[in-house]
Amino acid sequence: MSLLPSDGEGTPTVTALPTQSASRRGLARVVTFGELLLRLVPPDNRLLEQAPTFEVGFAGAEANVAVSVARFGLDACYVSRMPDNPMSRAGRRLLEGCGVDTSQVLDGGDRLGIYFVEQGVAQRPSRVLYDRGSSGMASIEPKQIPWSSVLDGCAWFHTSGITPALSQSAAAATAEAVIAARAAGATVSIDLNYRAQLWRWGRTPREVMTELVNETDVVVGNEEDLEKVFGIAVPAFRGPSLDLDPRAYEPACDALRRMFPQLRAVAVTVRTSVSASDNFWTGVLATDSGFFTTRRYHITPVLDRLGAGDAFAAGIIRGMLQNPGAPQGTLDFAVAASCLKHSIRGDFNLLGVDEVLHLAHGDTSGRIVR
Repeated sequence: MSLLPSDGEGTPTVTALPTQSASRRGLARVVTFGELLLRLVPPDNRLLEQAPTFEVGFAGAEANVAVSVARFGLDACYVSRMPDNPMSRAGRRLLEGCGVDTSQVLDGGDRLGIYFVEQGVAQRPSRVLYDRGSSGMASIEPKQIPWSSVLDGCAWFHTSGITPALSQSAAAATAEAVIAARAAGATVSIDLNYRAQLWRWGRTPREVMTELVNETDVVVGNEEDLEKVFGIAVPAFRGPSLDLDPRAYEPACDALRRMFPQLRAVAVTVRTSVSASDNFWTGVLATDSGFFTTRRYHITPVLDRLGAGDAFAAGIIRGMLQNPGAPQGTLDFAVAASCLKHSIRGDFNLLGVDEVLHLAHGDTSGRIVR
């Protein structure tokens, strides 16, 4: 059963959206596709049940990537569907303020999706609660986004496993986007981003993601994604396993590349959780050139881990676009960028290239810069 419906009666009408130049400012154009969410967090690491107020922000895996690649100096375009209401407009203005082109966002749906976050501390883990039914992206249909014009001049297309988890129609729309991006000549990346709470509409994550990854050049994920989506077991980095060599992930990366021989790269984040507040962080990258590891960072305290994987994905995108022959430098940058994300509240990584390179080149002291 394919995700893409055949043409025929009842196909949604295509609404033309304004087109952009192939690449604003002459930069490599990166298009991301996913759902923008309202993010609500109780202050001071409180439980949701204790919350007298909420810190309000915006989030979403693909929006997070768009913000990061814009901060890294690339031309970022975010494609989504959301209702035309004050909250959606506020989210779009925030993205635009971060340098992201939102002109390809389609109006539609009953509401903006929401996610609630309990920030973990010490031995209490962070928890996420979703409220996304009838949102713009949950109700999106194929043929609603005019991909031929949206992807004009696109060098890289990125999406994740979150959008196809929302609904059958969202999965079909994601497949349509990925196939269109490949036809347009863009490099296609997918962050597996397994979310157990979201896969409720019928088909299994493995069935859906197999179809999508078959059309993909680069896969990003973590050990849970590989195991829960594709049944690829990897060592667990928890508690006493602090000395486990990241090269233990090489067989898992090889297994995924055997399943999908067209893949150019597999990038995996490696987190060791001593507690919610004390993590070790690194990553690995498997390409045709070999298997690469980099330094491991000790992050304590962890201020906000949400969005770290998206910062990592953005670093991989930047490196593979700008320095395709330097996989080690790409991984070094991506892991440094995602390490720094743990120090920033909210889902967006707001740091630029110079700050990331400062860490990637070895200065882990955190000393004041004057």
